[in-house]
Amino acid sequence: MAKKKRALTACTADRHVLYENAVQGIEGQIDFLTRIFRRRRGRAARAFREDFCGTAGLSCEWVKRSPGNHAWGVDLDKATLNWCRDHHLPRIGDAAARVHLLQEDVLSVRTPVMDITCAFNFSFNIFKDRMVLRDYFAAVYDTLADDGMLFLDEFGGSEGHGVIKDKRKIKDAVDLDGTPLETYNYVWDQAAYNPLTHEIKCHIHFSFKDGSRISRAFTYDWRLWTIPELRDLLAEVGFRHIDVYLEGWDDDRDEGDGVFRRRTQFDGWEAWYGYVLAEK
Repeated sequence: MAKKKRALTACTADRHVLYENAVQGIEGQIDFLTRIFRRRRGRAARAFREDFCGTAGLSCEWVKRSPGNHAWGVDLDKATLNWCRDHHLPRIGDAAARVHLLQEDVLSVRTPVMDITCAFNFSFNIFKDRMVLRDYFAAVYDTLADDGMLFLDEFGGSEGHGVIKDKRKIKDAVDLDGTPLETYNYVWDQAAYNPLTHEIKCHIHFSFKDGSRISRAFTYDWRLWTIPELRDLLAEVGFRHIDVYLEGWDDDRDEGDGVFRRRTQFDGWEAWYGYVLAEK
């Protein structure tokens, strides 16, 4: 018998659980990172750093994959790191000892040598100044192993550079204990965009079956960097090979198909999402 779905309201829902279900494909992302690293390096990656880690879901999934894996999650927000300590770490048993959460600045944090560092959820776009972003990439470069890799994600297209709202129903969400959650609505709100600077202000809203709503559950104030700009900056600090993997598009479902392929060119889609891989 199927489990009864847990009801959601604006008063009872945990915004971090909603976010992880609606935005992050944690298992798929770790699959992608480990597959690409092993294919290109002929060995397993063990040391992983998640910059701007938030709830550090990737770090927790990383250490679950192997007893030899260690993860470092770096974020300035103490409350979100504590959420991870209270909610994620207790659920992964002894592996939690191999997750190292650091409330520090990614520009200056000191960590051991990493096989992989990632900055996902478009988080590096918080750096609006070119030299500051360059400093960040240089700092990451210095902490990577000789065959280490940096992974970024980014979005774009005509819809990515504009003011839009994208609403999706989240139907297969689960709570932290595995209980299915009632379907809820996720809204990605690009509220303001300046084409002269590529500065963009975005919000995430959630709404529920009972009519309640969490407005501006999360807000982001970014400069949306282009792929050519990222490639130039990464090359400037020493990265040797820089590749782009873009997600394919499912016309029937009118959404990404979840398959990322390395590309050197593609048609001008209205919206695209992908990864930038920089190899040391």
